Amino acid sequence: MIRLHKIIEYLYLAFALFFTFEAIRIFSTDSKKASLFIFFAVMAIFMFFFKRRFRKKRFENQDKK
Repeated sequence: MIRLHKIIEYLYLAFALFFTFEAIRIFSTDSKKASLFIFFAVMAIFMFFFKRRFRKKRFENQDKK
């Protein structure tokens, strides 16, 4: 179960890289769409750190019990 949570965390980073790449690629043609991709990249990075913190807290609490 822990392994699945770690994989999901790193999928968020992969999405962030994809959205950043797409934002850079289309910035010169459509800046509004690029800003949307940048927003999604920032949210994916936020989700990575949020899920990571939540997973560590959850499994530390289970170990203490």
